[in-house]
Amino acid sequence: MAGVVVCHGSTVVRERLVVTSIGVPALSPVRAAASVDELMAHARRIPPTVVLLDAHVAAPGAGEAIRRLRAVAPGAAVVLLAAPDDTAALDRALALGARGFLSPDVGRAELSAIAAHVLASPTLTPQRAAAGVPHPVTSTEIDAGGAEPEYDNEVVEPAVVEPPKPKVALTKREIEVLVGMSNGRSNAQIGAELFLSEDTVKTHARRLFRKLGANDRAQAVAIGLRTGLIR
Repeated sequence: MAGVVVCHGSTVVRERLVVTSIGVPALSPVRAAASVDELMAHARRIPPTVVLLDAHVAAPGAGEAIRRLRAVAPGAAVVLLAAPDDTAALDRALALGARGFLSPDVGRAELSAIAAHVLASPTLTPQRAAAGVPHPVTSTEIDAGGAEPEYDNEVVEPAVVEPPKPKVALTKREIEVLVGMSNGRSNAQIGAELFLSEDTVKTHARRLFRKLGANDRAQAVAIGLRTGLIR
């Protein structure tokens, strides 16, 4: 077991996923990468078993990251971090060999269930990908080139993937504050960048938390990414 690498461009989301992954024994040890180059550096040193990959990671992008991983760590299972309705990114990644997807604000219980399925399964069909859950694939399916697989009598309960929350109307300033949070900025740093007082930033933060139904920065950023409010 070579553990998991969490690759996400947002400091807040990346750190939250690292903390969440640490609580999943099957994903230990946990490493973090802020870019594709960092991900590849980790993979070359010690090939990971699982990679949690931001669907919108900065250039060269998720697709190229998956291609490079196939050359350096062909056994790594890539799980995309994306909203369930981000069909374009998901289709591209699945075509390149990603095993499935999770929302950026995935909880520990769901991550544990998905990790167990991914580690037990060599591939993922489009039907199960739509539910975000990998499944065991038999040699019958592989030999048939994608035909319907034959299952044994074991029943695997799919993990529940929370549907994306509907988009809400944030003001331009609230979105700027949310972007600052996604980049790991403190309230004081966001205020300096936007020429606002720290108290004003806190006011915008409270308002956007309320609108998004978020309890903290990490959840707000995850919701913002999942609903397309920020990238």
